[in-house]
Amino acid sequence: MNVTVLGAGSWGTALSIMLARKGHEVTLWGRDPEEIGSMRSTRENMHYLPGFALPEGLTPTHEIPGNGADMWVIAVPSGAVRSVASCIVGEAPLVVIASKGLESGSAKRMQEVVLEVLPNADESKVGIISGPNLAVEIVRGIPTAALAAFRCETTCEVVRNAFNGPTFRVYNSADVIGVELAGSLKNVLAIAAGMSDGLGFGDNSKGALLARGLKEMILLGRSLGARAETFLGIAGVGDLFATASSKLSRNYRVGRAMGEGRSVSSALSEIGQVAEGLSTAEATMMLARRQQVTMPIFEAIESVIRGRVRPADSVSLLMDRNTKDEGLWLS
Repeated sequence: MNVTVLGAGSWGTALSIMLARKGHEVTLWGRDPEEIGSMRSTRENMHYLPGFALPEGLTPTHEIPGNGADMWVIAVPSGAVRSVASCIVGEAPLVVIASKGLESGSAKRMQEVVLEVLPNADESKVGIISGPNLAVEIVRGIPTAALAAFRCETTCEVVRNAFNGPTFRVYNSADVIGVELAGSLKNVLAIAAGMSDGLGFGDNSKGALLARGLKEMILLGRSLGARAETFLGIAGVGDLFATASSKLSRNYRVGRAMGEGRSVSSALSEIGQVAEGLSTAEATMMLARRQQVTMPIFEAIESVIRGRVRPADSVSLLMDRNTKDEGLWLS
């Protein structure tokens, strides 16, 4: 296939390398002409993914191809999806959204944003790919899995075949809302997991935190029409476990720094990349209030991120809440 990947950060570069290794003709677009020039000359993304050669068939560029593509892959931070999606050309283009997050200010999912921006888009051809997919591990060829989520089974199969390989196993799903919410909301919980470790708490604390947070994710997802089972699969629990425990996870690292008493700005400066969970936390609470879903753990995380309470105080507030019957919340 002729594939254009929008976003030359670590994630977009990793996906481009993987697709090019499969024999696709890949155009990797980035905003910065200087960085793109460096990638073209060194055949490596020295800034975001050093140490991995760009295969033949992968062409970095800072100019959007005007003749369209068989498949477009969006791999930019969620805050840039609206502007970047407007660059996509073609009638009813096939768009694979690899960005994970909710839009700040509107709390819209990325699929909703792309469909708003592209008047010629066919909803059945705009979907998601998501899973426990850390960029460095992808290019190293470490085995993992992902979900391709589209409402059209035929489109889903096209995308699955395009990405599927011996170390990157892709499964199909029709639950676009569930897959997208699972991939977005787990970033917020990863920040909380990092905070827990930064505060010096143990694995018991983190296990309870993630379990209760997962329940809140499911409740919000169900209120929007998602399937509970999606949150217990690759895009939910699978991605949550990876992101909430890995030192490679930007969200985990930001949370850990905050638990150790450092500011958000200090943590982000050290990482040098976006941590999606920070903006998604606020958007999640906006969505929860809209749907009238109670999410005390997500609310506590948002309060810490916005500086209303300290990490240790947020734990005390949660532990002082009355306990209830956990209930048959999957029924």
